Amino acid sequence: MNPIEVTKGEFLISTDRNKLNLELIHTFLATEAGWCNDIPFKTVKYSIANSLNFGIYKNDEQVGFARIISDYATIAYLGDVFVLDVYRGFGLSSWLMEVITNHPNLQGLRRWILLTDTAPWLYKKFGFTAVRHPEYYMEKHDPGVYKEEI
Repeated sequence: MNPIEVTKGEFLISTDRNKLNLELIHTFLATEAGWCNDIPFKTVKYSIANSLNFGIYKNDEQVGFARIISDYATIAYLGDVFVLDVYRGFGLSSWLMEVITNHPNLQGLRRWILLTDTAPWLYKKFGFTAVRHPEYYMEKHDPGVYKEEI
């Protein structure tokens, strides 16, 4: 899949994996995100290698990130969405979601999945809703898995 790049003013969103600042992504996820504290660098690197990644940049400096896990036919999981604090309030999150949901390889999917307890107002603008039948959903969750790898 060829990388896609979209610009808006001084900002760029790119799916080019080679542009990603893995150290920045890891630091944010491991120390600030809250949903994956202490995640090892090798786990972040491996997750990125197996995802469709969206980086937000200003003057070649990465300022945001999101990734999609998908079969590109029926389902997509949206995860690890963030914009650095100093760049919040510029509409970058909404723009990022717009670019993600309009990506040509993510059209016609039956289901999108997102697990979040932050910014529900953002995701609702793009059609995300609470799970209609939570009793149908199951999970196998190990919140201590990253602490075991340290």
